[in-house]
Amino acid sequence: MSPTTMSMFISSLATGTIITASSFHWLMAWIGLEINTLAILPMISKQHHPRSTEACTKYFLTQAAASAMILFSSTTNAWLTGTWDITQLSAPMSTTLLTMAIAMKLGLAPMHFWLPEVLQGSTMKTAMIITTWQKLAPMSLIFITANNLQTTLMLLLAMLSTFTGGWGGLNQTQLRKMMAYSSIAHLGWMIAISTLMTNIMTLNLMIYITMTLSAFYMFSLSNSKTIQDISTTWTASPMMTLLIMLILMSLGGLPPLTGFMPKWLILEELTTQNLTTTSTIMALSALLSLFFYLRLSYTSTLTMSPNLTTNEHKWRFKPTMKPKMLMYPLIISLAALPITPMLTL
Repeated sequence: MSPTTMSMFISSLATGTIITASSFHWLMAWIGLEINTLAILPMISKQHHPRSTEACTKYFLTQAAASAMILFSSTTNAWLTGTWDITQLSAPMSTTLLTMAIAMKLGLAPMHFWLPEVLQGSTMKTAMIITTWQKLAPMSLIFITANNLQTTLMLLLAMLSTFTGGWGGLNQTQLRKMMAYSSIAHLGWMIAISTLMTNIMTLNLMIYITMTLSAFYMFSLSNSKTIQDISTTWTASPMMTLLIMLILMSLGGLPPLTGFMPKWLILEELTTQNLTTTSTIMALSALLSLFFYLRLSYTSTLTMSPNLTTNEHKWRFKPTMKPKMLMYPLIISLAALPITPMLTL
């Protein structure tokens, strides 16, 4: 794909997201979502491989169905209330339909089955876009309509997503599928707090995007697609191996890394709202996610893949990895925990 064509698609992606995030009319929000979907499809199918074509088809069908549900929800709400304003979502049927449609667009459980398959059929950079930028438009709709959404339904989706994200990632060997289930689990945490405190949800989204961007960029630089690939990364760049381990630990939510911050704030708010059972289930589900992050970290740093030579480092090629672009995302991903008290004021 030529740079001009790629820049056009990326511009369309940005335009669609901005239109949706800045809209107060349901039709404009729907148009933004459609532009967003149509722009990402050629990027998924650019490999000209049956797997990428299948991933593109699955993505199109799920996103088109979710967009149709959003349009039906907004039309029903306009019929019952007489307004197309996004903030005036008061009809219970429309609220439920919108929640399920956004859950399908984001890949929340139980509408998550498309996400691992689509990421597996995409390139690493396209998968990075799907798990980060493509979450912004649906999350902006949740942010705008948060006061009208049903808290019980959102908490149910959150518990299902955190459990499914942790449980589904345990049996994976492909990094893109593991990151897909990681995305499902993190989105579950965001959805849990969405109707209670939208500022914490926004903070969680920003931290999630930063950590996921760093992880995918590391995998792309090291050309790692499976657990076996990542176990040989240290022969090319030991420093990158250390950074990958720290980012994975941050994604798992271990203190003193940044990933602990949103989980801490969300569990604190849930217990304040007397949702002790929900917070306990989500905390236990986070242990499942932490297990496969630990397994990946152990494989990448503490084990050596079988080789036929006694030379430990690659000698044919000089390492060309220069992750200078990662400096700021890495700092945010690993060292932003001390500023948490300022964010809770």
